[in-house]
This record gives sequence, C-alpha cells and structure tokens, in this order.
Amino acid sequence: MKQRGMTLLEVMVAMAILAIAGLALMKTSGEQVRNLTRLEQKQFAHWVADNQLAQLYLQRTWPAQQWQHGNTLMAEQRWFWRWRGVSTGDPGIRGLEIEVRLDESSQHAIAALHSWQVKE
Repeated sequence: MKQRGMTLLEVMVAMAILAIAGLALMKTSGEQVRNLTRLEQKQFAHWVADNQLAQLYLQRTWPAQQWQHGNTLMAEQRWFWRWRGVSTGDPGIRGLEIEVRLDESSQHAIAALHSWQVKE
C-alpha cells in the first residue's frame, strides 16, 4: 500500500525553510527602508548646499576665509550649513567649501560641496 501526503517531519522542515526565507526577506526590506531615508537626507542636503552656492555667486562677494554659519528650512526639516573661502595659489581665485548637517553640533556633514570663485 502506498502512502499519500507528507510526514510531520517533512512539514516541519518545509515550515523552517519558509520561516528562514521570510526572515531574510524582512531584513532586506528593513535595510532598503533605512537606505532610502539616508538617500533622501543626502539629496536634500545637496540641494541646500547648491542653494548656498547659488546665493554666494549671486551676491558677488569675495568669500571670507572664516566659517560662516546659518540654517534653512527644506522639506519640513531644519538644515544647518556653513561655508568658507579657501585660499588657492592664485590670488584671483578662491576655493569654496560648503557643508550641510541636520544637527548643528554634528562632527560629520551629510553633504559637502567644493567650488571656486573668481575675483571680479
């Protein structure tokens, strides 16, 4: 006589395999959500830095070599930025460093932008 169906052991092994696969899928999904949030923060921080650079170019002022600080609101979040001029080998060109953070006291910038300005 032939048996039909699966034994209890076979069912338990199949359930264990499905449980492990489900946990791996949940872990991957969680990592994707965290990465998406981080990418969103980096994108907004780069936009804040780009806006500061555009303002500096439009003001046509020679950038000081001391850090200038400020903050702005974008995407319902307060962003803290700072910029300074950096001397180069050419007295008619000054480098610009712009950094953006979510927390003013943070040591690490979310975005950093480097550019140059020519003296007019």
